[in-house]
Amino acid sequence: VVFLTNAGNCLRSDKARELSQALGLQVSPEQVILSHSPLQLFSQFHQRCMLVAGQGPVEENAHNLGFKHVVTIEALRKAYPLLDMVDLSRRPKELPPPPPTGFPTIEGVILFGEPVRWETSLQLIADVLLSNGNPGAELQDVPYPHLPILACNMDLLWMAEAKMPRFGHGTFLLCLESIYKKVTGKELKYEALIGKPSPITYRYAQYLIQQQAEKQGWEAPIRHLYAVGDNPMSDVYGANLYNNYLKSAQQNQVQAGLKRSPQAASAQAEVSLELRNDCNNSVESCESILVCTGVYRPGGAAPKETEGTVFHGHRDFCFDPSLVQPSHIVQDVDEAVQLAFKKENWS
Repeated sequence: VVFLTNAGNCLRSDKARELSQALGLQVSPEQVILSHSPLQLFSQFHQRCMLVAGQGPVEENAHNLGFKHVVTIEALRKAYPLLDMVDLSRRPKELPPPPPTGFPTIEGVILFGEPVRWETSLQLIADVLLSNGNPGAELQDVPYPHLPILACNMDLLWMAEAKMPRFGHGTFLLCLESIYKKVTGKELKYEALIGKPSPITYRYAQYLIQQQAEKQGWEAPIRHLYAVGDNPMSDVYGANLYNNYLKSAQQNQVQAGLKRSPQAASAQAEVSLELRNDCNNSVESCESILVCTGVYRPGGAAPKETEGTVFHGHRDFCFDPSLVQPSHIVQDVDEAVQLAFKKENWS
């Protein structure tokens, strides 16, 4: 069992502790996949100086994932205070001193999750991309392709205590993409898009499940995965997309489900191949089980994409109405577990 979440504003160990307390059983950090967890596989970026955006312990998370040199949005803002101009109360009252000598050139961007001050993050990330990592310099020709961007969590919406869904990191990405295209006339590209519904995240989940099986001495190969979730656009779409991935992998079609050019996801494809080589190919299917305890409510305001009218997924993923149709719909997680047990003849 792995616990897969698009949350990324905490430490893996903290989420494992939270789950352990909620469930009354021991959940290890190795069983938890946060939206950014697969980034530890992207070693080709670990030695670069990366700008990190989001909430929570972004520096610690980046270091735990293997990144050696990181700069936060706040550190960049303090080094270049003239860049952050929307909030009048934060504008410098007098001309600030020049940036500290030796401030590093940014070599890439990690988007962990939605930030608190969207206007500041949007402005500074755009500055870094337009200046090729030197936001204090005068704007010359816009570099393109721009610096690599690794983005975690594409959820447009998520469900909290409010009656209506809330904006997620996917909404922030939409803003960044729109601004970049409006300013430059070019498409923003990603080196990696991870978190649900990305196949690389489900592939990583399979990898950890198979590692658990080996440690526990399971002899029977794992044939079927069961993905339980409450969001048709992330949980169900991702599980169904990965199910297609499992089928297409047999035909060496690693990029199944992505509509953009392979160049936009080259690093992602590289990691997919690496994972494929690392874990055996016993898994045949990934069934999606939708529960009625979150975004999806039967008989209520069901997500529009299930009707084929509005696509809430990310720009770089194709829309196929069949991908948001779950293999099974049950009331809650307990029923989902019982269903999986029954299908595996464990009940």
